[in-house]
Amino acid sequence: MSETGFQLFNEAFRLGAEWVYAVLITAFFHPFLAARQKRHKLLVVFSVYLLFELACDWAALPQGMFGVVLAALLLAVSKWIGLEKPFVFLLTLFYFNARISSGLMVQSLYFLVERMLPFRAEPPEAVFLRAALLVTLFLLSHAAMLAVMLYALQHQIRKRRIPLHWRALCYSSLVPAAGILFGQMISRLLVEFKDGVLLQLYERHPAFLAAVPALALLFYAGAYLTIAFQQGMAALQEEQASHYAEYQQVQAIRARIHEAEPFYTRIRQMKHEMRGHLANIKGLAQSGEYASLADYIARMDESMRDFDGMLQTGNPVTDVIINDKRRQCQKLDIRFLVDFHYPESGAYDAFDVGIILQNLLQNAVEACERIGKGERFIILTGRRTGRFFLIEVKNSFVGEVIFGQDGLPATTKKEDAPMHGIGLSNVRREAEKYMGELELKTNQREFFATVLLQERSSL
Repeated sequence: MSETGFQLFNEAFRLGAEWVYAVLITAFFHPFLAARQKRHKLLVVFSVYLLFELACDWAALPQGMFGVVLAALLLAVSKWIGLEKPFVFLLTLFYFNARISSGLMVQSLYFLVERMLPFRAEPPEAVFLRAALLVTLFLLSHAAMLAVMLYALQHQIRKRRIPLHWRALCYSSLVPAAGILFGQMISRLLVEFKDGVLLQLYERHPAFLAAVPALALLFYAGAYLTIAFQQGMAALQEEQASHYAEYQQVQAIRARIHEAEPFYTRIRQMKHEMRGHLANIKGLAQSGEYASLADYIARMDESMRDFDGMLQTGNPVTDVIINDKRRQCQKLDIRFLVDFHYPESGAYDAFDVGIILQNLLQNAVEACERIGKGERFIILTGRRTGRFFLIEVKNSFVGEVIFGQDGLPATTKKEDAPMHGIGLSNVRREAEKYMGELELKTNQREFFATVLLQERSSL
């Protein structure tokens, strides 16, 4: 290879390396971008990175500034690609930590390979060819290792989205940021010129040949484990919030049943007294005291008005929940249609069924509140089929639902976020107690929630 050819190779190599790294970071961002206009978003990430590399080369920016500049550019286009700025910042940080860590590991291998091919007095063409082959080998090795490391990070991040409030963002950023700083310092020490003499770190300190890649791997592993730790903490907090919400719901249902107990006592009394009332009516009719009879019936009718419109499902727990939601719907002008019959089988805990109804109906009411009053409706059905109990809630709905990786809709509520978005998680957990499942479907006008429960021989 001639000197001119080697110069052309250097230009092509530089452009090729920038293109490879642009492809890798785009692939790293790929699964986190929403499906809508995904190609355009990928093109934005790819173009921003490529322009960033070219601009840095043109401006001869120090290597340590690369990550800062790229993070700033990606944060600027975060709205276009549909990702939150803290998440974009974290992904960029993890990318550079993996890139620098993999680069240090490959650099040590490159040094060993270079020493295995000792330099000999050769024609300039052979020297240029040897150098071109070595740097090409370095790029391919680095790209392969970086791709594997990014895939591992990507796979772990996709398991659960981390809630990135400022404290969690700081915790998640510490290790990768330290890894990047470590890599920048080592990169400056790898090759030095002193008094016109080339000094390489691994020649002066052979122990670093093993220590540097080991530390780089530890920083990468630390970043990976930081993600797993933050996800574990998020899952624990979500589980605690879910159990707390379920406990609060059970307590509220118990309190409401206690309040409604006099009502059910009155029903039992009326049933017990009905025979006496019928005997009195019969006696008044036989004696011809029709005025007294009319007055007696009027007083009975007045005493029974409290029971008008009371839905009876076959269980006090579900009675209380459904009737409370019915009154709420009447105030909000929501048509509420009910065909719910609590199964006579004792295989279901009433409070478990109550939690399912409470969450499904509350979600339905909240969805209806976003719609014009003339179009609001909720339809509740509950029926037993063999050893199965099917609960269905259908409600009017307008908008688009974004389902998360867990198959549940992502909450749009910002205030008190940890306590929101767990209602359907509770429903799913209650269904799983009975070897059942929760199914959610939607179209542009209606939302469907179906819960299937299976009888258990013992509770």
